[in-house]
Amino acid sequence: MNETILVVDDEERIRELIKAYLIRDKYTVLTAENGYEALKIIKNQRMHLAVIDVMMPIMDGWSLLNEIRKTSSIPVIMLTAKSDDDDKLLGFELGTDIYLTKPVSPKVISANIKALIKRTYYSQEIINNAAYDGLLIDEDAHRVLVDGEEVFLSPKEYEILLYLFKNKGITLTREKILDAIWGFDYDGDARTVDTHVKRLREKLCSKGYLITTVRGYGYRFEVKHEKD
Repeated sequence: MNETILVVDDEERIRELIKAYLIRDKYTVLTAENGYEALKIIKNQRMHLAVIDVMMPIMDGWSLLNEIRKTSSIPVIMLTAKSDDDDKLLGFELGTDIYLTKPVSPKVISANIKALIKRTYYSQEIINNAAYDGLLIDEDAHRVLVDGEEVFLSPKEYEILLYLFKNKGITLTREKILDAIWGFDYDGDARTVDTHVKRLREKLCSKGYLITTVRGYGYRFEVKHEKD
C-alpha cells in the first residue's frame, strides 16, 4: 500500500526536506503551507497520516488539528519548537498521536510515521467485529459505532478503547495502558492516559459509562451487564 502523507508547515524548506525524505521511503506526499490550505486538501483527498507544524499563519496547527478531529481519525504527528508539558498535554487533548520537538531530523519523522501507520493500519491483532451493548468496534474497517452511528476517534483513542475491550473486566493501571499504547520509551506521564480517556468517554456518549475509573489505580471496561 502506497500511503498518502500530508505535510503542513509554513517553511518551504522544511516542507520540501520532509517531502523528499518521505518520497524516498515510497510514500505519496502532499504539502500545505497553512491549516486552511491543508483542510481543503483533506476534504478532497484521502490521507493516511498528517505531519503538522504548530506555529503557522492563517490557521495554526492546533486549530487545524481541532478541525480534523471533527470528521477524521487519521494519525497526526505534531511538530513544534515548544517542549513544555502543558503544550504536550494540549496536543494530546486535541487528539495528536505523536508530539515531536524541533529541531527533528526527517529520519526520525519517517521512523515515527512508519511505526504509526503500521500500528494504525496493519495491526496483527485483528478480531473483526467486537460488539457490546450497542457499542461496535469494527477492526477491519477501523471504525467504532454507537447504536449504529459512527463516532470519530483519534488513533490513540481507538487503541485505548480496543485495549480496554480486549481486557474487559480487568482493571488496567494508567502505567500499563501508557506502555501498551505509547510504548515503553515514551517519556510522558499518566496524565496523558487520563486526557485521552476523558475525550474517549465524551465521544462514546451514552456508552461512555462502559469505561469505569478505578480511583487511584486506572481504568476498566465494564462488564456488569454483558450480554451473550
